[in-house]
Amino acid sequence: MAFSATQPFSATKDPSARLDYTWDWRPWLAAVNDTIDEATVYIPEGLTAVGARVIADGLITQRVEGGVLGDTYKMVCRITTVGGLIDEKTINLTILNQ
Repeated sequence: MAFSATQPFSATKDPSARLDYTWDWRPWLAAVNDTIDEATVYIPEGLTAVGARVIADGLITQRVEGGVLGDTYKMVCRITTVGGLIDEKTINLTILNQ
């Protein structure tokens, strides 16, 4: 299952789950008439990024696992556009038994 973030966004996951999380930049990119040049996903200590992030058609996806039951983590996706704009979106991920 993938979760898609528009600003702001919160999600939950089981501590043993390994899931994809997607930041959807398409509406914003269309509004500024630009495209993504570079993207960095910041995963906090306690979570683990599994593999590289994927950039495709205005979407940034990162697979994530781990987390401590009851904790909330802030995952941040920062992009730079071809036109030089820089922005960030956050997914607040809470770890719950599911």
